[in-house]
Amino acid sequence: MPAAVAPPTPPRRTGGARRARGQGAPQAHGHTHGHPRTPGGTADRAGSAAHRRLLLLLLPFALATVAGLVLLWPSGAAHALPAQLQGSNGTPVGYVNARVTALADCPAAGAGGCQQVTARLSGGSTVSLQQTLGPGQLTLRLGDPVRLAETADPGTGALQYYVDDYTRGPPLLLLGALFALVIVGIARWRGLAALVGLGVAMAALVVFVLPALLDGKSPLAVAVVGSAAILFVVLYLAHGFSARTSSALLGTLAALAATAALGTAALPLARITGLSSEETGALQTYVGQVPLRGLLLAGLVIGAIGVLNDITVTQASVVWELAEADPAAGPGTLYRRGMRVGRDHIASTVYTLVLAYAGAALPTLLLFTVARRSIGQVLTGDLVGTEVVRSIVGGIGLSLAVPASTIVAALAVRATGRRQ
Repeated sequence: MPAAVAPPTPPRRTGGARRARGQGAPQAHGHTHGHPRTPGGTADRAGSAAHRRLLLLLLPFALATVAGLVLLWPSGAAHALPAQLQGSNGTPVGYVNARVTALADCPAAGAGGCQQVTARLSGGSTVSLQQTLGPGQLTLRLGDPVRLAETADPGTGALQYYVDDYTRGPPLLLLGALFALVIVGIARWRGLAALVGLGVAMAALVVFVLPALLDGKSPLAVAVVGSAAILFVVLYLAHGFSARTSSALLGTLAALAATAALGTAALPLARITGLSSEETGALQTYVGQVPLRGLLLAGLVIGAIGVLNDITVTQASVVWELAEADPAAGPGTLYRRGMRVGRDHIASTVYTLVLAYAGAALPTLLLFTVARRSIGQVLTGDLVGTEVVRSIVGGIGLSLAVPASTIVAALAVRATGRRQ
């Protein structure tokens, strides 16, 4: 008899067979593939081991910032109003909004010219005042919205008015709304978060930095602590709580510390006094406890965080995208490729700093030109020299921020994206 043939063993159902029969996904293999990916693709989640290590590196900065806020927090004491800024009755000068309704020549105009101005206050009443004509004075027209300073005559107590400035509230609100619509329309939720972060930064300046400076606290300490607090809140708020943001923040804080140290050495080395500025001169008259050089240093530090934040976030994003495009690239390769982008960023930002000041200071530069001052005299004068030092120190700080943020991001992205 022929040997019996064993019946064939039915084939095991594989994952592909299950999918073909619509019975679900294949079973997982014995190992897992890294962390969940962000919308950008590369693993970046807040709970990764690499991110926890970044947070440990940031912890001393955070603790120092909190301690600085506690130690330097303003006292809240009311400061005496300088006599130069008081009205005729010893109180702050009041301001009211009005609109010009009539203009005429003054009955006895002086050599410089004079206008008789009639204006309707926002409350409905009408006032008449005289406006001097000439250089540095407003040229009013019918219908102009103006802000009037309101004082009381010391003898009779009657209210007196003079034109202080135009009222720019409505057009500025319109421009602000347009700005917000464009930012949110293009950047969406990130844009909205950035606008909220901008509000936080302004609040930090008004609530902490300015009152602490008026209290006579160290301008450098106030600026560094205030800038660090702004960075901690704004970066995570605008860019999300992730390893990418933490690496950018670590690079920014390191560059901020370097910028503060360089500014501390550069201002006395260049003998910058700040006395050539009308604003700082007036501040020294009104508020004597604020050192001018310290105030310049504080302005240098606070002004640098915007540029540093921009360049470090960009470098971190570049590294993350490079890692996504080439998963096999190691930290050294990512660093070298990221630095090629960073060098272009440095080159463009350096002359941006200089041109931004030149555009804002065109009237001053024109006065120097009319006076036939040489370029050397202009650049080494206290007024322009202050901005030269600011640009140099800021340029060095942002140059240091590029390699710092790039190497941190290169190490972090590979650590977060490594398979477990």
